[in-house]
Amino acid sequence: MALIPFAACLMSLGCLAPAQPPASTLQLTTHDTANRIGSVVLTCDPPGGTHPKRDKACAVLSGVDGDFSRINARHQACTLIYAPVDVTAIGSWRGKPVSFHTTYANRCEAGRDSDDVFAF
Repeated sequence: MALIPFAACLMSLGCLAPAQPPASTLQLTTHDTANRIGSVVLTCDPPGGTHPKRDKACAVLSGVDGDFSRINARHQACTLIYAPVDVTAIGSWRGKPVSFHTTYANRCEAGRDSDDVFAF
């Protein structure tokens, strides 16, 4: 009798591997006052996509569970030149929808304050 639950488990493949969190896929964009638009795809779990610093960006987002508002800025001086950069992140983080938008004072601040998530 003990083999029946095990056989049912094998048939469903549910007992063969631990459940993995859903993959994370984000479309990140930047738009500045010179009308330059940047756009990359970032996938995590495992890191991939077109983001030039995908491993670091995924690590940063993992540390805040995909909540862009909780990213800690790294220590770096930036100029005080005001050249606003609008950034957006749309997609999903481990199965949860993500929609983030903010404006940084310049590209340096966008990279610093997002700990390189928006450094592209």
